[in-house]
Amino acid sequence: MARRRLTATETDLAVVQQRALLVGTGIGARDVEAAEASLDELELLVDTAGALPVETVLQRRTTPDPATYIGSGKAAELAELARDLDVDLVVFDDELTPAQQRNLEKQFEVDVVDRVALILDIFAQHAQSQEGMVQVELAQLRYRLPRLRGRGGQLSQQGAGGGARGGLVGTRGPGETQLEVDRRRIQERVRKLERELATLGRTRATQRKARRRRDLSTLALVGYTNAGKSTLLNRMTHADVLVEDRLFSTLDPTTRRLALPGGETVLVSDTVGFVQRLPHQLVEAFRSTLDEVVDADLLLHVVDGASPEADTQIDAVRTVLAEIDADRVPELLVVNKSDVADPKRVAELVAGHPDAMAVSAATGEGVDELLRVVAARLRALVPIVELVVPYDRGDVIAALHREGEVLVEVHDARGARVRARLPRVDLTRFDEFLVEPPSRGARES
Repeated sequence: MARRRLTATETDLAVVQQRALLVGTGIGARDVEAAEASLDELELLVDTAGALPVETVLQRRTTPDPATYIGSGKAAELAELARDLDVDLVVFDDELTPAQQRNLEKQFEVDVVDRVALILDIFAQHAQSQEGMVQVELAQLRYRLPRLRGRGGQLSQQGAGGGARGGLVGTRGPGETQLEVDRRRIQERVRKLERELATLGRTRATQRKARRRRDLSTLALVGYTNAGKSTLLNRMTHADVLVEDRLFSTLDPTTRRLALPGGETVLVSDTVGFVQRLPHQLVEAFRSTLDEVVDADLLLHVVDGASPEADTQIDAVRTVLAEIDADRVPELLVVNKSDVADPKRVAELVAGHPDAMAVSAATGEGVDELLRVVAARLRALVPIVELVVPYDRGDVIAALHREGEVLVEVHDARGARVRARLPRVDLTRFDEFLVEPPSRGARES
């Protein structure tokens, strides 16, 4: 069991905040250190949500108790502790079943929330755009639906038998309970939000297609929450995207133009940060937003090099990428915060991941080299094609030099034989001159 008590200053601040008891079990964690790291992250999440962690408790278990998750004895012990500490809220570092949550609330006599509900609450606080707010509300309703509670028959409405006498004995029903009314209303709201989100998703897809027609390559910044993605975006593009040292400060995607060293202009998008065990309700609700990641030409996977859990965070991000089918997108690992991280640890992370780079978004160290590598990677992703252009079509040769990168140009009896990198969006314009299909140097769009 591990506990952290409040300092005197924190106790004074607790007057205006909900006081929270944090409980972890380490179920599924590889070792005690991983369980403690997860509980530390929960503490940051609680702080981000606006509550005040007054104490944390880690009880090692291998399997959850079906009724109370932590067992009846431990639940009774923590209920007494919660009363002693005068907490308003108990937060579990796991996902609770509806039954477990109800049983624990009876025992603790205060609100009990799990990791999923906490993250949903944080997202609800931070969503700014219409799409973001719809996504969060949809995720919250999907979470809430199986947790609706009724109070039994006293909530029943009029009888179902009909007539002045209410029908024959045995045919009279309880009518629609308040629980059923609530469930029906939530389901109707979910369907409405899904339709609204589908419309917004089509708009976003149209915008992506328009960008493709302008033949601009796209980068997407992905990574664990608070890894420094927004700071890196600002450093690369000289933008003024909001940067806060808090979890989930970025929810709505931000896209900026970026001029690469070779003169190419690309679009780079900042995306929502991930965490371990990101609620599936959020992944589903944010799927249209995360399509920015799926459709990118290259992912810049930003890692907090100063975090002792960097490897675990990398795995967590890649788990979510696989869930949204973005694991097929080429990835460049960027180890950030090299200015404050242990140099030995940064070197280990770079050495452990092919083509990884170390940068400091805060100071700019390594960012120029990162941009050169990004430019080279994007050029390498453009397919190489071979064409034969008749000598009387000098306009085509000029277009190839203008729209692509001519690698080889030789002349024979048939005309100019050209080998060039040419964006897929332009390929159809040169179909009649193609000798062979594009090489597999780029992802199929």
